[in-house]
Amino acid sequence: MGVTSQIFSVQISAQRESWPIAGSFTTARGSKTSAGVVVASISDGEAVGTGECLPYPRYGETTAQTLQQIEDFTDQTVGLSLDSLQQGLPAGAARNALDCALWDLLAKRNRSPVWKLAGLPEPRPVVTAFTLSLDSPDAMQQAAVANAARPLLKIKLGDGEVARDIERLRRVRRGAPRARLIVDANEGWSFDQLNMIAPVAAEVGVEMIEQPLPADADQQLVEYSGAVPLGADESIGADTDLQDLATRYQVANIKLDKTGGLSHAIAMHDAARQHGLDVMIGCMVATSLSMAPALLLARTARFVDLDGPLLLARDRQPGLVFANDRIGFPDGPCWGSGA
Repeated sequence: MGVTSQIFSVQISAQRESWPIAGSFTTARGSKTSAGVVVASISDGEAVGTGECLPYPRYGETTAQTLQQIEDFTDQTVGLSLDSLQQGLPAGAARNALDCALWDLLAKRNRSPVWKLAGLPEPRPVVTAFTLSLDSPDAMQQAAVANAARPLLKIKLGDGEVARDIERLRRVRRGAPRARLIVDANEGWSFDQLNMIAPVAAEVGVEMIEQPLPADADQQLVEYSGAVPLGADESIGADTDLQDLATRYQVANIKLDKTGGLSHAIAMHDAARQHGLDVMIGCMVATSLSMAPALLLARTARFVDLDGPLLLARDRQPGLVFANDRIGFPDGPCWGSGA
C-alpha cells in the first residue's frame, strides 16, 4: 500500500488565527494589515500533523466558509487517507490545510520526512522573491532602496494608471540597480496597457510579468509578442488545461491554496513541465507553516515566491530559515520533518 492510500482513524480540528502584517500589504485589489489563516490539526491519538491555509476572497473563499467545509468533511469522515481527501473535498484552502496536515502526520507516523515519502528531491535553501507593495512611485523607489541587496524583487503594479506603473518600474530599477525583477499586475491591465508597459519592463530587465490581464480576458494573450515572458496566477486553477494555458503563458504559478494541497501541487508541477511551462512556486501572505510544504517543490522552479513570513510582523515558531537571501528548512523539528 502506497503512502497516499494509507487509511487510519483520526480526529480533525481547525481554528482561525490572525497574523499582523508589517505595515500593510497592497496590490491592485486593495490593502490589508493582517493575514487571517486557518490552521488544521489531524491526530491519530499518538501524533499530530498540522497544516495552514489562507482563504482568499478572489476565489470566493472566506474564513468562516473554510472552517465550515472542514467541519462538514470531519462529520462525514470515518477513515482518512490522502487519496480519500482528494475525493472528499474540492480543491481550495480547506483541502490544502487538511492535505498538508495529513502529510505532516504521515511523516511522523513513518518517521520519515515528507520529501522522501512523496518521492521529491531533498529540499535545499533557495532564493525567494521579496514583494514590494503597490504604492506611489516615490514610495516604491524608497522600498527598493531599502531592499536593494535582495537578489529578486517582485513589484506589485496594476492600479490602472499606465504612466504611473511605467514610472514605478523605472524608479524601482533606480533604487535597486542590481536586483532581478519580476512584476505582478494582479489582473490590473488591459491588453493595450500590457503592450504599452512591456517594452519598459524589458528595458529595465524584468524577467516575467505575472497575470497582466483579468483571467476571463486572457485569450487576447495569444497575440502577445513582447520580450518579457508572462506568468499565469489567477488564470490557473486545479483543473486548468495546461496545454491550453501554454498558448498564452510561459510560466505557471502553482499555489497550494489553489491546488488544494501538496498532493495535487506535485501533479500540477509535473504536468506544467511536460507542457513546456516554467514553474513558479507562489504563496499567499501567511506563516512558515504555509510555506514549508510549497518549499518542497522549489528546487526545480524557475521562480520562487515564498516571502509570506517576511511580510509579517512576526512568524510562527519554529519557522523556516531566511538567511543569505535564501529560504530553507531549520535543522530541528518542523513541518514535514518526521520528528
